[in-house]
Amino acid sequence: MKFPKKEKLKSKKLIEQLFQEGKSLSSFPIKLIYLKIEEPMNARFKAGMAVPKKNFKSAVKRNRIKRLLRESYRLNKHLVFNNSEGNFAFLILYLGKEMPKYIELEKNMQLTLHKFLKKIEDE
Repeated sequence: MKFPKKEKLKSKKLIEQLFQEGKSLSSFPIKLIYLKIEEPMNARFKAGMAVPKKNFKSAVKRNRIKRLLRESYRLNKHLVFNNSEGNFAFLILYLGKEMPKYIELEKNMQLTLHKFLKKIEDE
């Protein structure tokens, strides 16, 4: 699966709305903030990744972690695409304090996406 430009979360308005109204769930070190969007979008899911500057001063390290997050999301987004209805905006935050290993990150991403599916089924 690909992660095309139309699926990337770039709207400043939508990001602010995510922080104000979004619901969150986490499986350390990943936190997922999500929001169901009513108006039609050009993609069913829009996702953004963030790594706090407080924990990683070096931009090189932050960018590497974001790259790992994007890759693990890209490979596991089929879990959400095939099993949910509606449009959602995601913001995936990395909360850890040390550089992650890709295998651990992917395992936590799968766990987080499964939790997300359970939560929207219950709503």
